[in-house]
Amino acid sequence: MAKPVVIVVGADKGGVGKTTVSRTLLDYFSANNVPTRAFDTESPRGTLKRFHPDITEIVDMTTTSDQMKIFDTLNAVSPSVTVIDVRAGLLSPALASLRDIGFLDAAKAGQITFAVFHILGPSIASLDEIAETANFMHGAKYFLVKNFINDTQFFQWDQSTYNSYFHRIKDATDLTIPKLNEMAYEQVEVSSVPFLKFVANKGKDDEAANYSFVLRGYVRHWLANVWSEFDRIKLTDLVGAKPGVRGGEK
Repeated sequence: MAKPVVIVVGADKGGVGKTTVSRTLLDYFSANNVPTRAFDTESPRGTLKRFHPDITEIVDMTTTSDQMKIFDTLNAVSPSVTVIDVRAGLLSPALASLRDIGFLDAAKAGQITFAVFHILGPSIASLDEIAETANFMHGAKYFLVKNFINDTQFFQWDQSTYNSYFHRIKDATDLTIPKLNEMAYEQVEVSSVPFLKFVANKGKDDEAANYSFVLRGYVRHWLANVWSEFDRIKLTDLVGAKPGVRGGEK
C-alpha cells in the first residue's frame, strides 16, 4: 500500500485565498490521475465542498471525532492523498493537534508524507505566522505560497526582514500563485464547478455548458501557470505518482 500523503492548506489570516489553492491542487491531482480525497474544515458550510462535492467532506477539525474521521482512515481508504483545507485562524491550532496525536512524529519517522501549503497575506502578521508554524515543521515539506488571486501586493518591506523569517524553516520552498482575471474568477465562482470543468465547458454533472470562450481562455492560461509551479516543486513525486500524460490542459 502506498504511503499516506497528507497536505494541509491553511493560514491563520483570513481572506488570503486558501480554498482557491486547495481547488487548484485537487484539479492538478485529478489531471495527473492521482486519487485524492479532501476535507473542508469550514464547518458547517464549506466552500471547497461546493466545487468538489464528490470527494470532499466537511469536518470540524477542533473535535476529536472529526480528527478521527481524517487520521484514523489514512491507511484504510483507496485515495492515498488527503488534502485538508484549514479555515482561517485554525492553522496553528490544527498543527498543535497534529503534534499532540503523534501525527508529526509519524511524519518525521517517514511513515506519512506530510506537506503544508502556508498561504501568505501581505501583512507582517503573515511573517509572524511563519515563525509560529516553524515549530511544527520537522518532518514536513513546507511551502510558502504567495497567492496573488486577490490582487495582493506582496512583501513591500525590507527583503532582509522577510528572509529572517523565511530562513527559520529549513528547506522551506517559495511558491507563487499568479493573479487570475477578475471576471474569469467571478464566472467560475458563479458556475460552482472546478477550474478544470470550467475550462472544458462542462457543468456540475459533465453536461455541456456555455461559458465564455474568452473567460475559459483566461482560466486555462492561469491554471497552466499554477500547475507549472506544482511541477517545479515536483508535487507528483512528493505524492508518489508517476508523471504521465496529463488531462485538462488543452
